[in-house]
Amino acid sequence: MLLFSDTALLVLFALVLDALIGDPPWLWRHVPHPVVLFGKIIEIADQDFNTPDAPEGRRKLYGTIFLIALVACALLTGTLLEVIFRGLPFGEIGIVVVGAIFIAQRSLYDHVAAVRDGLSQGGLAGGRKAVAMIVGRDPEQLDEAGVARAAIESCAENHADGVVAPTLWFLLLGLPGLLAYKAVNTADSMIGHKTERHRAFGWASARFDDLVNLPAARLSGLLLALSGPLFGKRIGESLQIMRRDAPNHRSPNAGWPEAAMAAVLGLALAGPRVYPGYSVDDPFMNADGRRGATAGDIARALKAMVFACALQTGIVALIAIVSIPF
Repeated sequence: MLLFSDTALLVLFALVLDALIGDPPWLWRHVPHPVVLFGKIIEIADQDFNTPDAPEGRRKLYGTIFLIALVACALLTGTLLEVIFRGLPFGEIGIVVVGAIFIAQRSLYDHVAAVRDGLSQGGLAGGRKAVAMIVGRDPEQLDEAGVARAAIESCAENHADGVVAPTLWFLLLGLPGLLAYKAVNTADSMIGHKTERHRAFGWASARFDDLVNLPAARLSGLLLALSGPLFGKRIGESLQIMRRDAPNHRSPNAGWPEAAMAAVLGLALAGPRVYPGYSVDDPFMNADGRRGATAGDIARALKAMVFACALQTGIVALIAIVSIPF
């Protein structure tokens, strides 16, 4: 029995479809995006079960039970979809389309490129407006270099959890794994915060998201580090910087792609940041790097990401070839 069967080929087609088409805005103006549906479910649970006057232990328990139920529903939905599609003539096309919807290569590129263009064409105001769409920090506290660094950091981090992680779980567990991963990741982004409201209720979502993203973050860092020669950087040096600095990040996962991106671009990333209502005083990734990032550096980050996505697609293609029975 082959480990990946025909799933690797379907993942390959999904990656290519997403790279070519991405998320068509016209489609999601008429029907809700599946991630939006996950968000609605999480929002309702947050309103109904995360009562501020309840003891913290009970809120943590409710959050854990909700996460288990959410993942179970996602696994069941993914299983039903896969069974239905595989029972239809050419139903594998449906699996490819669903897979492409949940992989964010093209949309990530477009959102980061919008910050590059905003800075280049609209100056600081244009850059702040565009970067506010992809980061949670306060854009009004960012200068032009801060806007550029924020976009580059988002590019690196979202390459891990928006591209590599869904591809990995899709490859390993098919549509059930892909939908379950996106449900967990969406829950983390909505309630996995260390705020007074969500510290307890979102605890399980944040911790489980750390766990399911652990392998993908390190693989993302490796893929980005391998792009170093495109910018005159030795792969060994980039890997060394990544291994040295990634554990210093406040996130157990985000530091790996961010440190790799910092190394290949010769920039200092992360560091102190200001978010609405609070700030963080984190160490820099590649602290000896240049801090004056520009729109041109965003373009170089996009080049590194495209290389990493192409390399990942090549790896999946190789797995698909090896998995074909002869």
